[in-house]
Amino acid sequence: MEIAIIADDAKKELMAQFCIAYCGILSRHNLYATQITGKYIADATGLPIECLLPGEIGGVEQIASRIAYNEIDMLLFFRDRTEHTDWDADRELLRECDLNNVPVATNIATAEVLVLALERGNLDWREIVNPRSDYNRRRKGQL
Repeated sequence: MEIAIIADDAKKELMAQFCIAYCGILSRHNLYATQITGKYIADATGLPIECLLPGEIGGVEQIASRIAYNEIDMLLFFRDRTEHTDWDADRELLRECDLNNVPVATNIATAEVLVLALERGNLDWREIVNPRSDYNRRRKGQL
């Protein structure tokens, strides 16, 4: 599965702790993150993470674009509503998740539910939807 991770500045430490706690599960998936969040998590966990642009200069939009093309299967987005951020970009990101049926967690409680569901196989239906999944690449003879 392709998992995107974003954390506002005040939530980066919480996201890193979450990723440490679920490192075993997350290590079996492809992780993408905005640049600073990705570096923070990679340093804390040793997990390989593809870092995109920093969130405030296009990283959020990059993730939204990947979601629009069904290249992301889950989004973990720890938001700090007290922080002044680009709420339009956040709103567009969540809109893309809604339009493309991408499970999204905006807090640690929901993130835990999604990661545990991922571990149980409850999100395997995303493999059929995602054109880059091993499932679809095998069907097209690309593996």
